[in-house]
Amino acid sequence: MRKLLIAANWKMNLNTHQSSNLLVNLDKNIKLHRNIEIVLAPSMLSIQPLSLMLDRRKFRLAAQDGFYVDQGAYTGEVSLAMMRELIHYVIIGHSERRIYFHESLDTIRDKVAAAARNDISPILCIGETKREHEAGETKQVLHDQLVTAVSDLTSGDFEKVVVVYEPVWAISTFDGELADPDQVQGIIKYIRDQIGSLYGNKAAEVCRVLYGGSVDDQTAAAYLKIDGCDGCLVGGASLNYQKFSNIIKLAEAVQYERLKG
Repeated sequence: MRKLLIAANWKMNLNTHQSSNLLVNLDKNIKLHRNIEIVLAPSMLSIQPLSLMLDRRKFRLAAQDGFYVDQGAYTGEVSLAMMRELIHYVIIGHSERRIYFHESLDTIRDKVAAAARNDISPILCIGETKREHEAGETKQVLHDQLVTAVSDLTSGDFEKVVVVYEPVWAISTFDGELADPDQVQGIIKYIRDQIGSLYGNKAAEVCRVLYGGSVDDQTAAAYLKIDGCDGCLVGGASLNYQKFSNIIKLAEAVQYERLKG
């Protein structure tokens, strides 16, 4: 059975001191879980100090982004090769990167390839806008984003790949509305089917598919209970240690039921 994965995207919030305090509170309130993987994605400045105080049996670190060239004359960039000893995961293709920084399908593809090359697991975010959703273009958008992003991977890489369905219209940053869990279940199945058609059933089976979009301790349970959903990417709620700890408890209960069944 695939481990549930709960990832906390702290976005551009918290200085290093605040990040350290949040980690301390999370460590106090979250116990060690064997069947749940907890990933924290602080700001770039906080990755290194948090890596020194992190209990790696309990938490994993992720970067929120990374450059796709390993080294060179790229002023201001931080490559994934530079971070490979600090992080286990990197978030790639987040809607905010696509919208605010105009990251193209090809750029996202190159970042996914760089992550795989440096033995870092990509957390690939894909999702449609409200206009695309209302126009019935969801599956075409997801197909294009997914197929391009993983085109440089091999079937063996999918054991470390995480795909997040992140509908832009359901993200609180963009005045989102809650996505219907039944619809999300269909999309998660579609994503897994696409991976299977491209790379085979084994790749589709080992790849974890998460949901992200206005996830908090009030909504998480409905998404975690979706058949085929392997966890959640949490944004704003992850900045509150009580809310995030509650989400972990919900995940624990869901995983317990799955193991029991």
